[in-house]
Amino acid sequence: MRARTLALSPGLGVLMLVINQIGAAAASNPYVTGTTGYDYSYVQCGAAAPAAGFGIVGVNAGYPFTYYNQCLSAEFSAAANTGNGAVYINTGYDPSYTAVDGRHTTQECANASANVAGTPAQQAAWAVGCSEAQRDLTYASAQSVSSPSAWWLDVETANSWSSSDLSLNQYTIQGIISTLRSATTAPVGIYSTDAQWGSITGGYQASVDADWVATGQRTAKKARTYCSSTGFTGAKVWLVQYVTTIDRDLAC
Repeated sequence: MRARTLALSPGLGVLMLVINQIGAAAASNPYVTGTTGYDYSYVQCGAAAPAAGFGIVGVNAGYPFTYYNQCLSAEFSAAANTGNGAVYINTGYDPSYTAVDGRHTTQECANASANVAGTPAQQAAWAVGCSEAQRDLTYASAQSVSSPSAWWLDVETANSWSSSDLSLNQYTIQGIISTLRSATTAPVGIYSTDAQWGSITGGYQASVDADWVATGQRTAKKARTYCSSTGFTGAKVWLVQYVTTIDRDLAC
């Protein structure tokens, strides 16, 4: 999980989405307060999983669509052995992703986006998110990912996003959420920071169950101070991440 600066047009505020959202279900929090876990992905391919109360594994290899974690099956198996294995997916929007070309936007998602209230560009962005979720669901299933305890969206400025129209980023994220909601009853949450979420979405209040905050801290004690009843999306903070030799996570 990476971070870089995203340039924004001055004066660009929060845009309201008027779309058919599938509201956040009253999903049960699978994380026991005070327990610690870890998050792994393609970078840790082949490394033994640490002892932990839960594990979260990346489906992609840093970017949506064309890059996938070749060790997903083994890493998720190890995470599931903790009794609480979840997954996260990389997200992003780029105008090139809107092409219905068999590589990015699927025809099914393009068709479904016609029922989403918005401009043609916003509908196309929703279809991008829908397609990202579809492809990740398909890949995860093929890699023996069964009944993860949660699906997390990694929303970071390191990936491509629109800097001129934040509504396109919002629609992409909602397309992912809505597609996951239709495919699973597991909780859906967002991994990000206040600053990155604000830069990418303008502070959009997403219809998710929880937030997972990247604190950048080095200890669980310092990371715990980021636990909050309300996170950057408006949902409750379930997890906070801190960094040792690997990415560690504390349940709030």
